[in-house]
Amino acid sequence: NYCVARSNSSYRSMQTKVETTITWVIKNFSSLQSEPIYSDNFVAGGCKWRLKAYPKGNKSANHLSLYLDVSDNESLPIGWRRHAKFSLTIVNKFPENFSQRKECQHWFEHKAPDWGFIEIISLTKLNDEEGFLVNGELTVVAKIEVLEVVGKLYVPESSSPVTVTTYVNGFQILPSQVESVKSLFARNQDLVSKFRQKNPYLKTAYMNVLLSINQTLCQSPLKLSNDGISNASAALAYLKEAGLEVDWLEKKLVEVKDIKKKEEACLIRLKEMDDQVTPLKRKLLDLEAQIDKEKVELLAARTHLSSNVDNVG
Repeated sequence: NYCVARSNSSYRSMQTKVETTITWVIKNFSSLQSEPIYSDNFVAGGCKWRLKAYPKGNKSANHLSLYLDVSDNESLPIGWRRHAKFSLTIVNKFPENFSQRKECQHWFEHKAPDWGFIEIISLTKLNDEEGFLVNGELTVVAKIEVLEVVGKLYVPESSSPVTVTTYVNGFQILPSQVESVKSLFARNQDLVSKFRQKNPYLKTAYMNVLLSINQTLCQSPLKLSNDGISNASAALAYLKEAGLEVDWLEKKLVEVKDIKKKEEACLIRLKEMDDQVTPLKRKLLDLEAQIDKEKVELLAARTHLSSNVDNVG
């Protein structure tokens, strides 16, 4: 069995909505017995979660039972609670609109760390209808939004073995990019007001370009090459053509260009002065060498003179 998770984030007034989508593929489903099986852990709302399934039913024969479970409830602080809105779907691939979906809200706590559906689908329907079991695999999709958190325990995202990507305002990004993207939207409310691209892969590409330009222009202008500035200028034109509002980056680019021009002008003047000073430095070194030579000869002459005087005496 394997599990893939995604987090969907969008802005709702002053707070961020985070919805985690889990895809759990259960292999060799028909051969499973009555014991419960579990998905990999994933992290949401400051704790670890997992999906729990009873292939032969839990308190209900001939049905698949499916639950959302707080897997690390024993390690959470006393009095912990999680208010979550979630849906569980048994996917039918031929076609998907035949999928079996149920949803609810629940306060998860120490006495009730799991919640779900005793009869999410009958085993008869699961086995008889085409599309639920494909090559012996059953696909389960869960969507979880943690609404309220009581008794938070920090759980790093890296502790989850499932693959996680995050959606911020419809842009699929890596967890490491979340804060940067949120900051972009917080500072630039009109960023996507004219952006109409729907293809998720192209949207990701545009966002990666935007993050790259922003990171480039946030560097010290002294570290930027002319090629880098030229590439940033072309990339900004590419983003504007797509409908992204990037006026603040264009202003930043103009500032960087001005600084680079001043830098280049200073470097030219410094080179000119260095070209003038270099021969003078060489002449000075030659004079110092001649002075040292004259001092040696003077010392030798005085030593010779002193020796002659002593001999005469």
